[in-house]
Amino acid sequence: MLSNKTILLTGGTGSFGNAFIERFIDTDVKKIIIFSRDEDKQDLMRNKYKSTKLKFVLGNVRDYDIVHDAMRQADIVFHAAALKQVPSCDFAPLEAVKTNAMGTDNVIRAAIDHGVEHVICLSTGKAVYPVNAMGLSKALMEKVIINRARQLEEEGNTTTTLKYIRYSNVFATRGSAINIFTKQIKEGKPVTLTHPEMKRSIMTVDEAVELALFAMENGESGDLFVYKARRTTLKNLAELLFEVYDAKNREIQVIGPRHGEKMEETILSQDELVRAIDLGSFVRVPRDKRGLNYINKDNLEENKRNNLNNDAVRLEMKVPSLTLDDVRIMIDKNWVKECDLEELKKPSDKAAQKVPNWPEMAHVETM
Repeated sequence: MLSNKTILLTGGTGSFGNAFIERFIDTDVKKIIIFSRDEDKQDLMRNKYKSTKLKFVLGNVRDYDIVHDAMRQADIVFHAAALKQVPSCDFAPLEAVKTNAMGTDNVIRAAIDHGVEHVICLSTGKAVYPVNAMGLSKALMEKVIINRARQLEEEGNTTTTLKYIRYSNVFATRGSAINIFTKQIKEGKPVTLTHPEMKRSIMTVDEAVELALFAMENGESGDLFVYKARRTTLKNLAELLFEVYDAKNREIQVIGPRHGEKMEETILSQDELVRAIDLGSFVRVPRDKRGLNYINKDNLEENKRNNLNNDAVRLEMKVPSLTLDDVRIMIDKNWVKECDLEELKKPSDKAAQKVPNWPEMAHVETM
């Protein structure tokens, strides 16, 4: 699918970039451009892979000129650069907007100008009914993508397609609850939970790459794609990790929610479920193609389909519950982690791994 293509990864030294490189560096991809603002991680990554297929560009997505320059050779763009730490964004909300919304628009405009084939933007479930600055900025990012897709359609531009995916919580990436819990368990300390009944969806970074690739190959410009990730409460997650590591100390301490945290995160809104199409492990939400003139007779049927007060059928999205076997597989298959100093210092076996074959789940949860 990426044969002889040049790929640009914004935020390329992060978890998505590492997983993508591990999977494709030994394939017939022409070149992978790593665009990020962290020169230390770029240097470590350069020394880790030692590949002529990798090109490193130092820059910030807020700077249109450097983004435009980096885009010159790109055929496909996976846009992962973002400010993602929820409390930090709450204390610097305009910084989140500058990177997550305005930076994304820079990436899209540069891609359109260079005739890039596909732009896949990485969003988050926190953009659904957002209560924090990070989620709000990502929700605004999604509106930017949809608007640019609409403009491309109006202009008759079929050269570049714009799509976006929503992550769940990615297993064992830097700063994740799983990493914190594991460290506490191994040190024999109590596990600290913000709230035992907080609900989260969990996916691996390799599943995130699969989702991005699926989005690239399917649907139309402006479409949203999500993956049916496994659901769990934080208490259940901690108890599963206790079992995996045969923990001696199984004490749980509740420390209260952080700034901007939600009790329950969802991956699709109710109005999106009206338009959603079940594609097995994935769900596609086509772009709402109505214009501002809602009374236009051409929009009447579309208005009915998008009316939340009518009898429209919403997709009953059933997702599996996280189990002990899942956690064991995730730990065993966690071959790519967040690109931090310790991980980058380790040699790479460049294994072209794919999403593991999960056991059939008996329990499902309806979203």
